[in-house]
Amino acid sequence: MNSNFLRTVGAGLAVAVILSGCDGLGKMLKKQKDIQYTLTPSPIEMIGDSVQFSVNGKFNPKLFAKKVTLTITPVVKYATGEKALKPLVLVGEKATGSGQKIGYSTGGTFTYASEKFGFETGMRNAIVELRAVGTVKKKEKKFDAVKLADGTLATSLLVRNDEKPTMGKDNFQKSYPANQTTHIYYAMNQSNVRPGEMKSDEMKAFNDFVKVNINSVWYKFNGINVSTYASPDGETDKNENLAKDRAKSGSVAVMSEFSKNKNKDNTFGKTKEQYAVGTTKEDWDGFKSLMEASTMTDKDLILRVLTMYTDADQRRKEIKNLSKTYTELADKVLPKLRRSEITIMVDKISRTDDQITALINTTPDSLSLEELLYGANLVNDVNTKVTVYQNAEKRFASDWRAANNLGGAYLMQNKLGEAEEAFKRADKVANGAPEVSNNMGIIEAKKGNRALAMELYKKAGGSAESKYNMGIINIRDGKYADAVSNFGDFKGHNKALAQFLSGNAASVKETIDASNEKDAAYCFYLKAVSFARQGNNAEAMTNLKTAIEKDAAWKAYAKDDCEFLKMRAELPQ
Repeated sequence: MNSNFLRTVGAGLAVAVILSGCDGLGKMLKKQKDIQYTLTPSPIEMIGDSVQFSVNGKFNPKLFAKKVTLTITPVVKYATGEKALKPLVLVGEKATGSGQKIGYSTGGTFTYASEKFGFETGMRNAIVELRAVGTVKKKEKKFDAVKLADGTLATSLLVRNDEKPTMGKDNFQKSYPANQTTHIYYAMNQSNVRPGEMKSDEMKAFNDFVKVNINSVWYKFNGINVSTYASPDGETDKNENLAKDRAKSGSVAVMSEFSKNKNKDNTFGKTKEQYAVGTTKEDWDGFKSLMEASTMTDKDLILRVLTMYTDADQRRKEIKNLSKTYTELADKVLPKLRRSEITIMVDKISRTDDQITALINTTPDSLSLEELLYGANLVNDVNTKVTVYQNAEKRFASDWRAANNLGGAYLMQNKLGEAEEAFKRADKVANGAPEVSNNMGIIEAKKGNRALAMELYKKAGGSAESKYNMGIINIRDGKYADAVSNFGDFKGHNKALAQFLSGNAASVKETIDASNEKDAAYCFYLKAVSFARQGNNAEAMTNLKTAIEKDAAWKAYAKDDCEFLKMRAELPQ
């Protein structure tokens, strides 16, 4: 071969090698391990269904070649796929094209903020790596992938969807007042009881009630109040004595009626000690009330007199000066004020818990609505509760509590469709009852409509249940401080989780141990997580083992949990 040709080819190759070395890409590739990367947060974390992180990078002097364009792409890799994020372009000081410039002699730094991307369950065990490609003109070199983190913190997934329905409260009472009142009216300036007064329709109804119920187990007779009054048209001193005399005569008359009960074991109303007596010497309040309800021509004039004068004698004088009006008062108003008012204090006794429970299982149609709503709380079986509320709604459809509580029972059975329909029926007759709004919010939350659910919870007016349910949504939305606030004084797993996510891992144990959930497997798991976050691996392992003993599913869950990243070699296998 011609030696001149060989020399020419050799020279050309040497020039090519020199030119290749001059672009700096090869040297930069060899020193790629000197590039410094910092991931924040590390590991990355899911907040409110999404993930976002930042990467800070640093190039030492004489590392970033002048003509190189470096394209860095963060990639999240997980079992079911990978997600490449928007790339970052860095350029040397003599490179063509756009991007953030990095000096050769000075070096430089960069900050990359990723876009938000949706979290997927597989990302719990993801890794984050940077893939970089360097180019000079048409030459391209792949840099080694740089692993920045293992896994994604997704501790908020531990939130329990145990939304609390609000049940319509019953108005059942073990006993309630069934007081009976009658009146005895007197002639002017008289205190004797006229025979006709004891035969009035009001008195007959009073006596009939006593005769029928005095020996009944369903009524408890507690005492007798006697209030007597004098009309304000007489002299004050005489009115006071008159009221006292009427108290005596009225008590004796009623005592006589009770004495007709020949049952020797029942002494109610037969002795004067059982009568509590009060007197009003001049019933100006009663007079005012009767005047306000009257249709008398001079009604307003008389009421004005009562307002203008406080002295009783002056009032009487001014009213008597209205001669025509006073005659009408004497005929229509004042006789109603000369009276004894006798009230028997009676309690109506309700069915016992045992009786109601028995009837629920035999003849529920014999129970009132209040008894049905109350009785449903006496049974533990959810199927029985459903049956009780179905009976209540069938018979009392106009009362929203029946359908609302039926929906609540369906929620306990995880029958969301039936619960939603029941709540809708309740809503039609509830007239904006906050209990129904809360429960409709639960349905929307279960369907994934968190924004609408939150609106309904707010409409519920801040009940303990609706605020608790708001706390669950707060956790899912990544608003952890709001969750802590809404959970309020509640002690349990979700409150402890909110505290943990807010940065207060030390409160988890105290909150859980004060709750009725403290023996649940999920609570031991959360305590394990909190101890791991605090660096107490021994307590973390103890609680994790207890959680797994109670529910073996936590073993597999823990293996992919970044909270135990530093303990993975020690986790139960």
